Amino acid sequence: MVGQGVLRECLLDPGVPLVKAVGRTATGVQHPKLREVVDRNLWNYSSIETELSGLDACFFCLGVSSAGMKEADYEHVTYGITMAAAESLSRLNPQMTFVYVSGAGTDSSEQGQTMWARVKGRTENALLRLPFKAAYMFRPGFIQPLHGIHSRTAVYRVFYALTKPLLPVLRRVFPDYILTTEQIGRAMLVVARRGAPKRILESKDIYALGNLSET
Repeated sequence: MVGQGVLRECLLDPGVPLVKAVGRTATGVQHPKLREVVDRNLWNYSSIETELSGLDACFFCLGVSSAGMKEADYEHVTYGITMAAAESLSRLNPQMTFVYVSGAGTDSSEQGQTMWARVKGRTENALLRLPFKAAYMFRPGFIQPLHGIHSRTAVYRVFYALTKPLLPVLRRVFPDYILTTEQIGRAMLVVARRGAPKRILESKDIYALGNLSET
């Protein structure tokens, strides 16, 4: 869902000349700036390295729900795929800015009781040690999909449908904690271009950056 949002913002931004979308399946989006790189094995990027050089930023939005997963399986996807991509990209593009979509409640200590938060924290910490020009961890909480964007997870689609009538009220009460896919995408572009004062960005930080891009 976040990936769809940032892809949309990149394609709309006149300052972005080229977008490469890497995934196991094509996005289905048609645009003259978009180049699709489809690879079924996201744990090894050696076969597509020629496509991954000369890039300024990576917006890493891949993720799965931890519901029903054992920690080893969740880590294999969440940590394994992320680090395989990041290690290749940091070697090929040392001046790259890497933006990772984590989540509110991520556990930087890696010692907490919540499994997904530990794994996300382990992933964040490993990314921050890589030799990128800069790396930023985005920790959004509630995300409102806009412009026809929807989650690929069925339970999330039901959740968003049920909470949609409450969003105007929630936004008034918690204006910094309900982000849209548009705001997150714009915030990513801001940090890629200008950086940010800290490397771990919570919802209120993302909200401020997403609105900053409009000024």
